[in-house]
Amino acid sequence: MDFEAGRALAGIVPANQALRVKLEVDTDPPSGFDTEVRYVLQPIPFAVRVCALPDLLAGKVHAVLFRPWKTRVKGRDWFDLVWYAANHPDLRLSHLEQRMRQTGDWSGPQELTWPDLQRLSEGAVNRLDVNRARDEVRPFVRRPEALDVWSQAFFHDVIGRLRPTEGG
Repeated sequence: MDFEAGRALAGIVPANQALRVKLEVDTDPPSGFDTEVRYVLQPIPFAVRVCALPDLLAGKVHAVLFRPWKTRVKGRDWFDLVWYAANHPDLRLSHLEQRMRQTGDWSGPQELTWPDLQRLSEGAVNRLDVNRARDEVRPFVRRPEALDVWSQAFFHDVIGRLRPTEGG
């Protein structure tokens, strides 16, 4: 869960219910990312250093393009991608390239370009089993009817809203 999602949950979870938070720590992150200090005010104020949003989006795009789930579709990654496109569409292309190089999904001397990413994204969307992605994410969505719009055309549009950036 990213910082913005955690902030949104603060007013949603009743005091008498438990909230489980899964933390994932990348012990071997690729280079080329920025961090920033964010402040959490509840339940007690504290500071936390987090990756900058363009780098988090690069990680999400990498997951959508290359995360191996065998025959399963990870609809939650596609759901998150929609959130980023709507709220923070700037993507640090150089960090995505570093992630791809680390996993062997990009090799050779040439840099990853925006047209390269568009080609890779088009292929990923064309291969996406939208119904399976929708079914996988449905239990986690408050308003499942919001998933009715999901289609390959929808995800082509979502990816088209992303913007390359080098700034954090």
